[in-house]
Amino acid sequence: MKILIIEDEQGLLESILAYFTGEGNICEWASDFVQAAEKIALYNYDCILLDLGLPGGEGLELLAKLKAMKKRDGVMIISARHSLDDRLAGLDLGADDYLVKPFHLSELKARVSAIVRRKNFDGNNVIIFNEIKVDAFAMNIYVGDKQVTLTKKEFDLLVYFLSNKNKVVTKNAMAEHLWGDEMDLSDDFDFIYTHVKNLKKKLTEAGAADYLRSVYGIGYKFGDL
Repeated sequence: MKILIIEDEQGLLESILAYFTGEGNICEWASDFVQAAEKIALYNYDCILLDLGLPGGEGLELLAKLKAMKKRDGVMIISARHSLDDRLAGLDLGADDYLVKPFHLSELKARVSAIVRRKNFDGNNVIIFNEIKVDAFAMNIYVGDKQVTLTKKEFDLLVYFLSNKNKVVTKNAMAEHLWGDEMDLSDDFDFIYTHVKNLKKKLTEAGAADYLRSVYGIGYKFGDL
């Protein structure tokens, strides 16, 4: 998952970052309103963890901005505010869930994962596309009855393609999803080509149809033949 953590409490921010990156996720962070607004405008995320009280502004205003841009990022509010009015305000503005501090990181992860499943795969852990089956939690991939071994980046790329099946995805979007804003989005996308080539080779060698197509000058499309 690609996650944006908007939190000004340094200790909690570091704990969440360590926990989610340790699970193999791409994590970015912002600790004030202006920085968070910039990231929301520039990038897309599977889920945004949003604190409400931020230096320079209010988290609910960020949520309103996000929805005004018609972006589909999942939003999990994490806040010390526990009144019913605060919860209803966040949910009414379009947040997917609301978790009151303090909380266990394992519960936060479970709720974030549920949001991403609902957004991308209709709530399912197992993603099936014709003969390809992916268990997103166990990170197991099968073509028919044959298990396929992928690297972490190849797995992330396959799930990204499946969540955008039959759509053209740009190389910029792929690079941003796999590496986050630490990635220098230069004109050299050889690394993307290498991952796509390896993923395609492993799937077809296992017996899958060749669903990956290059779209000249733009990126790739994964979908029905």
